[in-house]
Amino acid sequence: MNSSPEEEIKREALNLGFVAVGVAQALPPPYLEEFYSWLKRGFHGEMSWMATQAQARSDPSRVLKGCKAVVCLAYPYTPSKPRTPDGLSAARFTEGLARDYHFRLKELAAPLVELIKQAFPESKSRVCVDSTPLLERGYAQKAGLGFIGKNNMLIVPGYGSFCYLAEILTTAPLAPTGSGPPEDECGECSLCLEACPTGALVSPFLLDARICLSFITVESKLNTPVSLGKKMGGCFFGCDACQEACPHNNMGGDTSRPSLPSAKEMLEMDQEHFSRVFRHTSFWRTGLEKLKSNIMAATGHI
Repeated sequence: MNSSPEEEIKREALNLGFVAVGVAQALPPPYLEEFYSWLKRGFHGEMSWMATQAQARSDPSRVLKGCKAVVCLAYPYTPSKPRTPDGLSAARFTEGLARDYHFRLKELAAPLVELIKQAFPESKSRVCVDSTPLLERGYAQKAGLGFIGKNNMLIVPGYGSFCYLAEILTTAPLAPTGSGPPEDECGECSLCLEACPTGALVSPFLLDARICLSFITVESKLNTPVSLGKKMGGCFFGCDACQEACPHNNMGGDTSRPSLPSAKEMLEMDQEHFSRVFRHTSFWRTGLEKLKSNIMAATGHI
């Protein structure tokens, strides 16, 4: 008996290392009204593109004309924190000096696009990773990959939230795989809210990005205030506090070894040196001056 295209895609995705895969219909995503409300409250801060692209997020056909299905994928990243020799750290999603995940995931998903093309020769597909106007966590939940926790992260049952998300928008008529609303597995737990260093998780499922350390140290163009140094806990790029507190993430012991240049070396970098070390990493888009600002705040420099 021949496998369905959806089964073939899932089998190949798991072979490629994805920890969860599913298909959602290209309908308006869950939590769209909640997203609009979040924008009206100004919680997106400097991320003005979220407001200007708000309508595009209501319909995947605005991203890929004729889109019929959204193939949702979750790929794991290391549970060990990238560290410097002198005790600073960066969020796990960076994977230290590894090549930026945007590029890696697009390449990983390419064989799946080919499978779709083989099954539906007239179809068109587009791989999306993080920078497309798409409410990806809502689609991932709808496709059956997991549930959205109180910290707004997608949690894959049996794995946790330390994973990248990617999507393949396609005009192929793939059948949805989700089986209804996921079970709320957070229950009464509020550890993520309690762990947030700045109180950015103002209530369950509600994030004020303007005071989130991940936004401040990665997305914001402003210098990072030295007053945040203690709250950063030595992490100069991003923040994993709400994920580290989550019982669904098996933290184990952190066996990481230094994989980043020292704070001193980074503070002394010129643009050429920065480009040579960080050009293809997740740190690149933040820029050298912002990186130095983060380090100065994390180490208490004025």
